[in-house]
Amino acid sequence: MNIRQATSADGAAIAELWNPFILGGDVTFNSIEKTAEGLARDIADKQASSFPFLLAESGGRLAGFATYGQFRASNGYRRSMEHTIILATDVHRRGFGRALMAAIEAHARRHGIHSMIAGISAENLAGIGFHAAIGYAEVARLAEVGWKFGRWYDLVLMQKFL
Repeated sequence: MNIRQATSADGAAIAELWNPFILGGDVTFNSIEKTAEGLARDIADKQASSFPFLLAESGGRLAGFATYGQFRASNGYRRSMEHTIILATDVHRRGFGRALMAAIEAHARRHGIHSMIAGISAENLAGIGFHAAIGYAEVARLAEVGWKFGRWYDLVLMQKFL
């Protein structure tokens, strides 16, 4: 396993990994496909703001990614971050998620971040279990805030103090 910072050239591979979850899954409430160009801009924006966009690779292919950004836009939230982590389904339970989360949490600590937030679909029991196993605690459950596939979804907020 190799973990590295994403570059704009990784946009297509990230889109290829992420879009099946967007189009056919309920782990994200987003229903708009990611594009290589849009992801290249996102990666550049993250880097310009000193936020990481990390990739995990295995055998020369993308196995997952993790990134974070400020939880809410106000200056008062500048030490609270929300992360995104997506893994290829065939690498679950093989340490990729833990390695990516350890890397972004270490980055956050170095930059004086106080807490990390995970927003997880209540349908994503594996994601909730994963976060609990690495020290996140459920702090809120927001009923029917996500809409996808013609139905409402609950959002679970989990938090870890760094």
